[in-house]
Amino acid sequence: MSRPIIAMHIQELVKPDGRQLTLYSNQPIPAGLVAPSPFPDPQNANPHLRWHPLRGEWVTYAAFRQNRTYQPPPQYNPLAATSDPAHPTEMPAGDYEIAVFDNRFPSLALESHDPPTLTVPTAPANGKCEVVVFTQDPQAALSRLPLSRIELLLQVWGDRTTRIGGQHHIQYVLPFENRGAEVGVTLHHPHGQIYCYPFVPAVPARQLAQEREYYLQHGSSLLCDMARDEAADGKRVLYQDEHAIAFVPPCARYPYEVWVMPTGPCKDFAALTPPQRASLARALKTVLLKYDTLWDRPFPYLMAWYQAPTDGAEHPETQLHCQFYPPYRTRDRLKYLAGTELAAGMFAMDVLPETTAYELQQVEVNLEEHA
Repeated sequence: MSRPIIAMHIQELVKPDGRQLTLYSNQPIPAGLVAPSPFPDPQNANPHLRWHPLRGEWVTYAAFRQNRTYQPPPQYNPLAATSDPAHPTEMPAGDYEIAVFDNRFPSLALESHDPPTLTVPTAPANGKCEVVVFTQDPQAALSRLPLSRIELLLQVWGDRTTRIGGQHHIQYVLPFENRGAEVGVTLHHPHGQIYCYPFVPAVPARQLAQEREYYLQHGSSLLCDMARDEAADGKRVLYQDEHAIAFVPPCARYPYEVWVMPTGPCKDFAALTPPQRASLARALKTVLLKYDTLWDRPFPYLMAWYQAPTDGAEHPETQLHCQFYPPYRTRDRLKYLAGTELAAGMFAMDVLPETTAYELQQVEVNLEEHA
């Protein structure tokens, strides 16, 4: 049964193999849709965690993922809407805009149990992995979707965070999109993923520690203050309005790295006000269109969204924001992580952020043309 939540309509279904499927739309979703699955039986996934004593972080192990679907031909696209009931995909045919379903090949699973006993500490990988399908059009891209769809996606990420965060000992919810074969994409249909962790992972934990220290010293948000300073400077700003900003950070570790965020305090997707959400959608679409227009071809990237942990604390120090990690350093050259990056953790840049910011600033885009 569909139910509206602030103009967002939701329909929850169950696949034949027991996985959950949730449909979202700005308009009412017709009743009677049936959740398909290419698999009749449960996966019974049982990943586990192993502790890395030198790095002080968990590593997850899910050997069954070696057999997951890998770059199938278009006629076998598992994220396309089912057209032949005898050969079901992951998606039902019907009138809806965004779909979220449990990953068939998860690195984390709420039912994980009985990890092996080893020479390092182990634990069940009690988390959750979801797939977020942005559109039923396999030829589309997030950059080409209308602003209303991107706003809906921001709402969907908020709904998933609220539903899953804080339940089942989930401590952190991370939405992301891998785009392009250069970053390891196995399915080219426009989609992203959501990983829900039973702990705060190493990268957001380190960022949160820096945000917390800054907040204790200054009584304000590190990222909000950074956004204010970038707006005043202007050299690296790609988009700015009353509620959102996008810029190449002065400390960029990737040549075309971009950060996107609300300009005012906002700890997570659920905390976005309607004006913030609308502005954030415009900022995000601007960056995506600039990327695709820069070299007149689909631009690969990893887009990661960081928000407050789901531990029930207030986290006034934390700011919702997105970081883009594009793999190219020039039109024809990939940036490979070398010895200093992988072995030492110190990135080495061959180009100044101001240079790539200027390149992106010169790329003109029309948000309404691609709406």
